[in-house]
Amino acid sequence: MEWNLLTAQNLAIIDQEVSRGNFSPAEYEIIRRIIYVSGDFDYYSLISFTGNALKSGAAALSARVPILVDTPIIQTGIIPLLQTTFLNPVYCINENSTTLCFDLKNSLILPTLANRYPSAIYIIGQNQIILTSLLDLIPSQEIQPSLIITTASGFIHKEAINLKLRDSSISHIRIDSCKGGANLAIAIFNGLIDLAWNAKQLEIREIKN
Repeated sequence: MEWNLLTAQNLAIIDQEVSRGNFSPAEYEIIRRIIYVSGDFDYYSLISFTGNALKSGAAALSARVPILVDTPIIQTGIIPLLQTTFLNPVYCINENSTTLCFDLKNSLILPTLANRYPSAIYIIGQNQIILTSLLDLIPSQEIQPSLIITTASGFIHKEAINLKLRDSSISHIRIDSCKGGANLAIAIFNGLIDLAWNAKQLEIREIKN
């Protein structure tokens, strides 16, 4: 997020319209960013975090685990901030972001990457089928994602997919609505990077003192 006077003014308006509620300060910061990029206050009640999602994501960033995304749009949106912070590698599961289902070649990409990077962070902002395939892989293969961020929009099967994710043991952040989009996933993850990086710098300063 580009921090300037206009950004601060917009965030102040968001703070006036919504309350922190039962969210932690870190979770609320993520929510502010989602509302900021979408202009939609509904996301305040549509986003769900597992209790350890941000902590698990921050630990994975610090350990420089790979990040697997479902579209080049997200890859492009998160790499600039990663390059100035944690330097995690980013891989795109589906090179063709307009493809709605896997062809024979693409069907091999997810299992291969999942086996190679069993604790990766997954960011799904566009293609629900990738999330479905990932959830199918978890019980049968020795993979345990550090974090799943899913914001894909959709009307068909999305509720069932989210229920399956909710009932899993995987740390995740999800949007419980037919709304969504890759821009939300970028906002969530860049917010996580900022939170984790600021915490790490504070820890380093405390050690030095």
